[in-house]
Amino acid sequence: MKVLILGSGGREHALAWAVKQSERVTEVVCAPGNGGMAQIARCIPVDLKDLDALIGVALAEQPGLTIVGPELPLSLGIVNALREHGLRVFGPTREAAMLETSKAFAKRFLQRHQIPTGAYAVCTTAAEFEKEIENFHAPIVVKADGLAAGKGVLICPSRATAIEAAQGLFNGRLLGTAEQQVIIEEFLEGEEISFLCLTDGTHVAPLVPAQDHKRIGERDTGPNTGGMGVYSTDDMLEPAMKEWILHHIALPTVRGMAEEDTPFAGVLYCGLMMTARGPQVLEFNARFGDPETQAILMRLESDLVEALEACVDGRLSETELRWSPGASACVIASSGGYPGDYRTGYPITGLDDAGRVPGVQVFHSGTSRAGNQLLTAGGRVLGVTAAAPSLEEALSRAYEAMAEIHFDGIYYRRDIAHRARKKQP
Repeated sequence: MKVLILGSGGREHALAWAVKQSERVTEVVCAPGNGGMAQIARCIPVDLKDLDALIGVALAEQPGLTIVGPELPLSLGIVNALREHGLRVFGPTREAAMLETSKAFAKRFLQRHQIPTGAYAVCTTAAEFEKEIENFHAPIVVKADGLAAGKGVLICPSRATAIEAAQGLFNGRLLGTAEQQVIIEEFLEGEEISFLCLTDGTHVAPLVPAQDHKRIGERDTGPNTGGMGVYSTDDMLEPAMKEWILHHIALPTVRGMAEEDTPFAGVLYCGLMMTARGPQVLEFNARFGDPETQAILMRLESDLVEALEACVDGRLSETELRWSPGASACVIASSGGYPGDYRTGYPITGLDDAGRVPGVQVFHSGTSRAGNQLLTAGGRVLGVTAAAPSLEEALSRAYEAMAEIHFDGIYYRRDIAHRARKKQP
């Protein structure tokens, strides 16, 4: 079968790499793809914001399965449209994807279904925000309601800075477009865990857990990014805790969406804070995470295509996911200046040497190709990912490979998994 993957980042490169390993897959097509994906798949240029163009690619290619990578096409209703044309597509409908595309919808949904989450208020004006903020203690979390590429969450040290942040969201200064709703949230303390599950709308199959590193600076300082690195190990969650999350968060979410006539099939990404009062939902995503996918898929031993098809066909309960024991880690190489202003078009060298390090795959997030030369083409450029029997070895391999890679302005965090390493005896 032919598989079409929509997207152009490291997540989609990892999906293409995993899909390519399935014996049933004859061809992988990526739209639009990137310079690295072009080495393992046929890439078709397309604008991910153009729903008609995306539909046109799918109709022309007639894939056996389409996998939607990023959130934007989901928010536009690509799954609804392709289903109407009789195509098999993995991902939630536009209505179900509101768990990600509207933070206000998600918080109200969590409250309706008594799923643990922090206290919140949804505000539609700056004046309402100033009134509601009196109910919250600093630090205060301020969130944009809509999609913001991982940059719509602001942790404010005081009420005054929170009010300033809200004004910046309402007037469009912070994200470029004006938000209609801004959410105030209780600041939760603890460790974050990314708990991703496959679901067919009824059944749920958890993936291995992972921990993302959102801040640009080491020791988790500086502004939020789309993610600067991630790791995954078997001991991140005790088996009993994994079961608790499954039965008190993931399954109630899937059941709740079905009860509300918006069945959710695809990847349910539960962003959790492990607090003193138990796991709390920080956010939902309606698709694979980036860079979580890179680390997670490095540990998957079973056939990804089989599992995704089972979600589409409503038979996930018949499928078993198998994982390699041990650990994986992904370190992001970014352009200098990211997540602020940065320049692109710099030649990238050392990829062949990096790829020769045992257990390493280099996934491309923002690259383009000019002849035989790979160039930087985004804020996050590469995800150097390694799997190994232990976390220490996975990190060692990833950083050994990263040391081989060069481009002007390259920046990466050297402390991925620092919390886990601190706990080790």
